[in-house]
Parts: sequence; structure tokens; C-alpha cells
Amino acid sequence: MSGIAILGAQWGDEGKGKITDMLASESDIVARFSGGDNAGHTVMVGAETFKLHLAPSGILYPQVMCLLGAGMVVNPRSLFNELKALSEKGIDISPRRLRLDGKAHLILPYHIALDGASEARLGSSAIGTTGRGIGPAYMDKAARRGLRVWDMLNETRFADRLRAEAQAKNIWLEKVYGEKPLDVEAMVSEYLEYARQIAPYVDDVSVLLDQACRAGKKILYEGAQGILLDLDHGTYPFVTSSSPSTGGILSGLGIGAHRIDRVIGIVKAYQTRVGAGPMPTELQDRVGDTLVERGVEFGTTTGRRRRCGWLDLVALRYAVRLCGITEIAITKLDVLTSLDSLKVCVAYRHAGKLLENSPSDVNIMEECEPVYETLPGWTEDIRPMRTETELPGQALTYLQIIEESCGVPVRIISVGPKREQTIFKA
Repeated sequence: MSGIAILGAQWGDEGKGKITDMLASESDIVARFSGGDNAGHTVMVGAETFKLHLAPSGILYPQVMCLLGAGMVVNPRSLFNELKALSEKGIDISPRRLRLDGKAHLILPYHIALDGASEARLGSSAIGTTGRGIGPAYMDKAARRGLRVWDMLNETRFADRLRAEAQAKNIWLEKVYGEKPLDVEAMVSEYLEYARQIAPYVDDVSVLLDQACRAGKKILYEGAQGILLDLDHGTYPFVTSSSPSTGGILSGLGIGAHRIDRVIGIVKAYQTRVGAGPMPTELQDRVGDTLVERGVEFGTTTGRRRRCGWLDLVALRYAVRLCGITEIAITKLDVLTSLDSLKVCVAYRHAGKLLENSPSDVNIMEECEPVYETLPGWTEDIRPMRTETELPGQALTYLQIIEESCGVPVRIISVGPKREQTIFKA
């Protein structure tokens, strides 16, 4: 058995989709463990681009079984829209290849309405959510009011519970937020139809994974978002509502820690972030604009422009420590080509003190100034390069600084968006 975890080691948008897609070709199972359709993975196959939000990246390989774990929150409307789009492109999305854990919680229209109303009420203090209802769905889960996929298999019970919850949420929408109530009966009718469609896909993912492990299958655990957005260990409150860290794999899929052999941290060659929250290395100058333009830094899910800055090694060291990352995959290294010089943040400065570890207090992190090490850039086009020895010396130095700072090797180097634009180090 081989179990490989793929985690975003920054604030998400690191290019996990491409790396997961490539490793999926050598896997039997790809299992996603957290989040919902707030995630977005872009995978390029030849001239075709696939934008995935719920389906694991392995869905593009006909021999791979794809699993959606109990730690996820799933909007049935989004799921079936995505599956329809994949089917229209010739992808097999049958229950033979895709299974959904019955313990996963549902995102329902009132969650989306409450998400939008809450952000609007916060105004300039808004967190910057995707508006997909993720937070409210996890709130219901924690409050033990959530509806799960299992509930959909009993239509009468599901309709009764959905109706009761929707009526209760309408009171909040009207009385607290001053919004119009949702049409409860239309909602019940729509989601009963989804219940009939979803039934063949429902399974116990924990059991499926245990059977696969015992049979010696190769398993890829696919993360969403990034470690710095972890609900417990991220830059709270500017985080997601789940655990995109290694711990989230165990609870989100129902497996033991001994089922994970390698933890690959996906790291963009520079830093990006969507939404509000601290970002010490953010650039609001010409270089920052250049990174946005070259890297096409707009969210797969929201289309929002990403904040860009120099690579933050303080935050990366934190991610490596927190999640037991054993190796790093660098993405978008080609975006740095032709910059006169490069900077990496090696420490923070706060109140006259030098900090080599990321502060737990988000207010302190907001006040931190980056301490940079400046490195020479390169001008060679690295996109056609396929071996480490072809890379310019300055690029190798950049990668070496990352390895030395974090104490783990860089094993995968992405020099472009296509599958073949990847270098695997020995």
C-alpha cells in the first residue's frame, strides 16, 4: 500500500490540481477529505482545460476510483452540474468511479443565502468568503443541526427535516438580516430530485479505503484550500471552515495515520492570497502586478484577483512543521523568469524583534514586516526544460534556499501549466 497526501502549503491556489492530476495517473484511488465547492482545481490536458470544484482530480483517468469523504460539505446542485459538464466532455462519472460518503454534510440554499447576508452585514470587516455557503454548513454540522447525505436516502424524513430547517433559517434571513425568505416548497422539490440522483453514489468511504489499503492499492489523498487557512491553525478568523491539514485527512476520510506514507506540500514559487487577512509579503507595486498578469492570478471558483507577493519562508516553515510535510512540489517557477532580482522572506520583524516563527496572534502578524534575502533572477525561458540540470543556476539557488530553510527536499518542479512541463528530481 502507498498513501500519498497532497496539501496546499500556503493560502490555497498553489496549483494542487496539476500535481494531483499527474500523480493520479499512477494511483488506484484519489480521495478528497475536506471543504466543498469553494475549492477550485484547474487541470490542463492537451488543449483542454478542466475546472474542478468537487470531483477529485483523478476523475480524468478512467482507471481511477474517486472518493468524496465525510469531512466535506457538498452542494448537490453544484455536484451534479459539475458531473454533467464532465460527462459532456466524455468523462465517465458513473458510480463505478465516483463514491460519496453518506456522512458528508449538505450545503443547502439557505446556507448560501446566510453566507451572503452575513458578509454583507460585516461590510468592510467581511472575511472574504466565496459565498458558497461553506461556513454556515459547517456551523450547522457543529451545532448538530446539519443534514447529511445519508438523510437523502429516506425521502420522507429528508423532506420533513429540510422543510423544518429551511423555515427556521427563513426567520434568520428575514428578522436578522432583512432579506427575503426562500421558497421552502420549491427547495424541497428540487432537492428531492437530487436525492434520487445521488443514491447510487452513496457509500462508506472509510470502509472502501480500509479495503483498498489491505489490498495494497495506491491511494492519493487530495487536499483543498491551503494549510494557512486551517480552521484551528490558520490565520483565524481569515480561514476556511474545515481542516485542510494532515489532521483533516484522518478525520475527513476515517483512516489512521499509518495509512499516510508521504506528505507533499504544494508551494507556489511566490505567495498569493484571496480575500482578507494578513499577508506580510504582499506587493502593491509593479512587481505585484507582473506576478498577477504572468501567473493569471484569478480564482478558479470566484474569479477574484489574487493578492501577490514574494515567497514567505516563515509561513512555509510553519506549514512544514504543522503537517509533517516530507517533500515539496514547487509550482509556477516559470512566472519568476525575467525578473531582475528575487526576494524571499526569511524572517519577520515586529516591535523591534526578529521573529523566525510565524506568530499565532493574527493581530501581531498583521503588524509584521518581512525581512528579505535578495537573490539574482534569470532570463532563460525554463518552460521547455525537462531536467533539473537544464535549469539556470539562479533558479537552482532559489530552490536550494527553500530546501535549506524548510529542511525538506524539493522533489517536483512545475515550469508551466501543462502536464509535461514538470521536472521530477531524484
